[in-house]
Amino acid sequence: MTVTLHIDNTVRDYDDWKAAFDQYERFRADNGVRAYRVGRLDGAQARVLIDLDFDDRAAAEAFRTALATVLATPRSRAMVISHEALLVDLVDERVSPLIGAPGAPGGQPNS
Repeated sequence: MTVTLHIDNTVRDYDDWKAAFDQYERFRADNGVRAYRVGRLDGAQARVLIDLDFDDRAAAEAFRTALATVLATPRSRAMVISHEALLVDLVDERVSPLIGAPGAPGGQPNS
């Protein structure tokens, strides 16, 4: 089962925040993050949504605890205006069967 730690941050400056986020690649890997996605809301570029995927709930909860330590640093407090972290259990995932099918966008041309 995949568990996602969904983080909703509002940051002062995205570029500064992203540079700091990138410096924690090893921290994420060492703490069980299997994959992540970073997005920004259209019309609210300071709002950053991060999904961190874990193999199980225990790893996600442990990471959330470790993340609280990082967020308590003066550097993080200066960058992050607001922060919310929610655990989400993946209950269904599907890849469209049409992706790559003949005639579908990105698929094989019809003959």
